[in-house]
Amino acid sequence: MAFIKEESEDVKIEETFTVKQEDLQEQTDLIEEYEGSKEEEHHVKIEEKTNLETDGILKRKDKNRFTCTQCGKILASKSKLKIHMMNHTGEKPYTCTQCGKSFSQSSHLNQHKRIHTGEKPFTCPQCGKSFSRSTSLNLHMMSHTGKKPFTCPQCGKSYSRSSSLNLHMMSHTGEKPFTCTQCGKRFNCSSHLNKHMRIHTGEKPFTCTQCGKSFIQSSSLNKHMMIHTGEKPFTCPQCGKSFSQSSHFNQHIRIHTGGKPFTCTQCGKSFSRLLFLNKHMMIHTGEKPFTCTQCGKSFSQSSHFNLHMRIHTGEKPFTCSQCGKSFSQSSNCNKHMRIHTGEKPFTCTQCGNSFSHLSHLNQHKRIHTGEKPFTCIQCGKSFSQSSSLNQHMMIHTGEKPFACTQCEKSFNSSSYLNLHMRVHTGEKPFTCTQCGKSFSRSSSLNLHILSHTGEKPFTCT
Repeated sequence: MAFIKEESEDVKIEETFTVKQEDLQEQTDLIEEYEGSKEEEHHVKIEEKTNLETDGILKRKDKNRFTCTQCGKILASKSKLKIHMMNHTGEKPYTCTQCGKSFSQSSHLNQHKRIHTGEKPFTCPQCGKSFSRSTSLNLHMMSHTGKKPFTCPQCGKSYSRSSSLNLHMMSHTGEKPFTCTQCGKRFNCSSHLNKHMRIHTGEKPFTCTQCGKSFIQSSSLNKHMMIHTGEKPFTCPQCGKSFSQSSHFNQHIRIHTGGKPFTCTQCGKSFSRLLFLNKHMMIHTGEKPFTCTQCGKSFSQSSHFNLHMRIHTGEKPFTCSQCGKSFSQSSNCNKHMRIHTGEKPFTCTQCGNSFSHLSHLNQHKRIHTGEKPFTCIQCGKSFSQSSSLNQHMMIHTGEKPFACTQCEKSFNSSSYLNLHMRVHTGEKPFTCTQCGKSFSRSSSLNLHILSHTGEKPFTCT
């Protein structure tokens, strides 16, 4: 293609779009967004008659080069220099009639229009995937070749583009030159800042044609579309679970490998995801920006706040398809389904015992290690589970938040309340297989069984 040849002949200009490391689709989307707004473009034809007030500062460097007297940048032609001068003048004469966005070049406007029309004229000859820009197709082709010629000298990570490497290098230097004028948040590339600004403006330009839901990013729309198509191209080779996104697949793999690459600098605790580390850091900072207007309880995360609100509303939107039980969280519903399927994917490497939940496995491991990391600050007693510590603390506080609605008796744990409720309901779910006698508690049944076996395990010393 002509513009690729021209690009090789021109002076190489660094691009500053971001490339998400785990998701190639995200990379191409960022390229599309960035290239619609970046200031300079080599392979663009523009009318020579454009009325720019820059002729007075055009300076011929040599026979084939032109230099900008304002910033010293060298360009290959007078037309390219005129296009470049719009960086300094801020001129954007080409405006989209549908959304009002303006551009400095007609080619950028034409590329932008494909967002509205959905046109994707560039198709991959290997897999048939289509793109709205040739640069996006070129980047995608590297997923087939696996070529990553640009390597970080500090950590050895490789990239398919030099601009991606430059952006990655900022993770080592900590440089974040782009600042939000509204909230002060900083970013290492302009495209991230532009996306962030949509949080403040509320702009969601990418809309699903099937359900009407709108998104800030085109990549988010593409991921959402997999809900409708049911596509899950990434499959775990160990357990067969499939995922619609490579990032989710990579996170899942860490369940099997136990990888936790993100470590807290304050306490040394490690996490499998950066998101979990960021949430954990609020424990140290004490930040809880989300407050319930009904009870005043505060939360460090909006998701926790939203879940808490269901306590007040009673909302339980997730229902088990087999028994009809409802849950306030989808994760609880998924865990509950393992009761029906009998799935126990988490196995102890020491004794072979299997569990349906990872948290149960982690708690079980403390039996082998003897670890009791949760200590009461009042009496020094230690526990292997935080829930056991919380329940123990009620002994000191006298708190009994679980009240019987029939007799007003209160308890310090929900399990005690459930046991008590059987006094009113008469429920006796534990039945002796030998004589048919029923009991309200399993402990009572176990004690009763001794009358049949004749076992007397308790001896007077």
